[in-house]
Amino acid sequence: MTKRDFYFDNAKFLLIFLVVFGHAIQSLIETDPLLLSLYKTIYFFHMPAFILVAGYFAKGIYKKGHFTKLIKKLIIPYLIFQLIYTLYYYFLRDEQSLTVDPFNPQWSLWFLVSMFFWSLLLLLFVHVFKLSLKAALPISVALGLLVGFVGDYSTILSISRTFVFFPFFLIGYFADRSWFYALKKKPLRLAAIFSLTSAFLFMILVPEWSNNWLLGSHSYENSGVQTEISPLIRIIIYTINIWLVASFFALTPEENHFYTKWGKNTLYVYLLHGFIIQFYREADFGVFINPYVSLLLIMISSWLLTILLSTNWVTAFTQPLIELKASRLKRR
Repeated sequence: MTKRDFYFDNAKFLLIFLVVFGHAIQSLIETDPLLLSLYKTIYFFHMPAFILVAGYFAKGIYKKGHFTKLIKKLIIPYLIFQLIYTLYYYFLRDEQSLTVDPFNPQWSLWFLVSMFFWSLLLLLFVHVFKLSLKAALPISVALGLLVGFVGDYSTILSISRTFVFFPFFLIGYFADRSWFYALKKKPLRLAAIFSLTSAFLFMILVPEWSNNWLLGSHSYENSGVQTEISPLIRIIIYTINIWLVASFFALTPEENHFYTKWGKNTLYVYLLHGFIIQFYREADFGVFINPYVSLLLIMISSWLLTILLSTNWVTAFTQPLIELKASRLKRR
């Protein structure tokens, strides 16, 4: 693309903010119903939407040398940050032993591993088997349903999340820009506001509903319901996911805003915010003043942290670790 699409840069920045904010409140959700409901609502759509955007920009997967680029862009940074985060947690939490395990991603690093496998699955589905969306999507959903039966091995190399979220990557790949234009009609935007509000109110009314279903990393045996009906529940969740993802894209601005320029730096935010968030969690500040003021302060702090980690100076100094080059630092 010779010209960036403001719409997707806006979407990516807003989604990475929600990632940071969701991680920031995660340690507090069990003590406050409002935070728990907001957390569940966000997790219904923010990662599916993020993954859909990643699939949308994976259209050049057939190009020569793409596999080598995947190794350089995803696997090598994963191994680097897996080591860095392992060392960081060892000292931060004063752990008794130091174990570097490349097969079990540290916290949010699962996304890099899954991105690699989504790309390989996409090649298999589209390039090898030449499946259309109508044929590929049901198969990907079936894989997402079946992986819930895997059990204790579902977290190895992010197997569970890879298959659970692959349908969204697939939809993104087949998506046309006109699909997103269609969502901008006023009636659909009003419906989107109603949909997101309804989802939040439902989460308030049903606080006992487990958020494990939204993470994509838990097997059916850890879901708290009978295994026999678990696939049906996952289908319902898929339906709500799509509904709320569409709602998010319907409300995403298309114009160039002050934060639009940072939409291209979401990988930096994703990989770096964990150092701050985990430090915040270990400090155990809890909910201070009152839940509502705390929520506002955490939201503002998450927004500022997202901006900070998107700035040219931060990305320039961390580019050698993330992109294995120093072009930004040289320009500085």
